[in-house]
Amino acid sequence: MFGFKRREKVDKDQLELIKNAQSRIRQKKKLYYHFIVLILGCSCLFVANKFIGLGKQFTFLEIDWYVFAITFWIALFLYHVINVFVLNPFLGKSWEEKQLQKLMALQQKRIEKIKTNLIENETLMAKNDIEKDIIKKRNLTLIVAADNNDAIGKDNTLIWHLSNDLKRFKALTSGHHIIMGRKTFESFPKPLPNRTHIVITRQNDYVVPDGVITAKSLDEALTYVNNDDQPFIIGGGEIYKLAMPYAYKIELTRVNHSFNDADTFFVPIDEKIWKEISKSSYSKDDLHDYDYAFISYVRT
Repeated sequence: MFGFKRREKVDKDQLELIKNAQSRIRQKKKLYYHFIVLILGCSCLFVANKFIGLGKQFTFLEIDWYVFAITFWIALFLYHVINVFVLNPFLGKSWEEKQLQKLMALQQKRIEKIKTNLIENETLMAKNDIEKDIIKKRNLTLIVAADNNDAIGKDNTLIWHLSNDLKRFKALTSGHHIIMGRKTFESFPKPLPNRTHIVITRQNDYVVPDGVITAKSLDEALTYVNNDDQPFIIGGGEIYKLAMPYAYKIELTRVNHSFNDADTFFVPIDEKIWKEISKSSYSKDDLHDYDYAFISYVRT
């Protein structure tokens, strides 16, 4: 009931267009009035001279004076027409120059924004290239066995037993650093031979055998592998997830089965980031209860 009339906002350009339009209307009105007065005036001069004889004695070059008066008046009207339609167009020069300057300023802002975006993109690309180069040189490898649903274990133990998978694990990791979480380390009866163990744990007083290194974080763990040409991440699920952005390779044993009682899972492999470079498939036999495949990936 007690409302306010909505006031539409009109920007400066629109307001200027309105003012120009109003000015144009006034110009045309004046020209129209001039035309009406010209017609009436010329008619009056003609009638006064021809029928009343007003000023008939005034001639120039044997031409009646009113002819010169009408000619001058017509010339004045033509000048008025030229002034309205030629010399003073709808949007004047000053308005056009002002709009051109606005357009140039707007274009300059866009150019600067594009330049800034290009610099940011180039910086980001350079940063990504550096990060990719660091990842490639570090050659950090995730080694894991997972079923068709990426399940890797239950209650801190493997759900399956594949003899060839254990042999492959030993062949690949021997002589290298292996990084793992505390629970994965505790699943071993003792440290694995011919490998340097790095255990990630938040426990300050966690006791480990001689030769085993502890780290508070993955970043700290990676500082211990600078001299290793291929350190490995061996689990568990959270450590794999943390290490995935830092890894350059994945050595996967894909177990062709789906286990419903798993509680630990591997990170799904994004095919946009990871490229399969080799695959060897095997059928189940007396020592292996499931079909399986050894698959190698590298980061693209």
